[in-house]
Amino acid sequence: MEKIAASFIAYMSGQKNLSGSTLESYGRDVRQFLAYLRDKGTPELKDVTRAGVLLYFGTLRELGKAPATVARVSVSLRAFFQYLLRESIIDSDPFVSVKLPAPDRNLPAVLTVEETQKLLGMPDSASTLGLRDRAMLELMYATGIRVSELISLDIGDIDTGVRFLRCSGDAGKERILPFGTVTADWLDRYLVEARPQFGQALPEVPLFPNRSGGRMSRQGFWKVIKKYGHAAGISKEITPHTLRHSFAVHLLEGGADIRSVQEMLGHADLATLQIYLNNYRPNLKSVYDYAHPRAKERGGK
Repeated sequence: MEKIAASFIAYMSGQKNLSGSTLESYGRDVRQFLAYLRDKGTPELKDVTRAGVLLYFGTLRELGKAPATVARVSVSLRAFFQYLLRESIIDSDPFVSVKLPAPDRNLPAVLTVEETQKLLGMPDSASTLGLRDRAMLELMYATGIRVSELISLDIGDIDTGVRFLRCSGDAGKERILPFGTVTADWLDRYLVEARPQFGQALPEVPLFPNRSGGRMSRQGFWKVIKKYGHAAGISKEITPHTLRHSFAVHLLEGGADIRSVQEMLGHADLATLQIYLNNYRPNLKSVYDYAHPRAKERGGK
């Protein structure tokens, strides 16, 4: 079954425009399911039934898997069984009549402007690592890029003179993003004072390396932002995406149009922005009162 799993991932990689992290999730979900089948004594994929699928998802819930995780596994396995059916490895798809409840979409933690300023001020900019962390957090909040995009940046991907960066998002889609003078100043200081301490500062090397000079990992960034969130005394749950979420909401609250925010975030459609609009919605009435001609009329007929 491992060969089948490998051929499925190869197929998804070649036929679908998926990011590397998405492919990793597909592979992990499928292999865990295959391991479950082996433990249950079901060696043949053609023997998997609707009842067996439902039992597996019941097991995931018993293990305490989050609803969002269960939903993601469902997507992975649906695609897997569709592939098996297409390749005539199975005769029928046990997922056809399986319906799982949609997960609740929890709103992401969003920092206030004051909390954000406090978080960004936590790194000790007198130290090499602290200056790296300050420049890194400033850039993430200034542009709203994903963690994967941030740690993939090379020195040559930023231009502090014109204040733009180039990054590659999901499926390698490139975006050019602006940032402000404050961020540019921190980046310039970092590149002069701290970046050379990590090794050669060439255009094709990581902009924000780890302690040993290699490319920082997602887990490495997670530890960085958690450390400073704790130091800042912020009680909200801070994740690697917190600054990205805050970037979007603060832009909307500041009057940015939703299409521009969509483009900067790299979202394919406006529906994805609903999670940010849910945070922004309390401000809609004040925006309406300020902007709409009818709202401005007072005492008219």
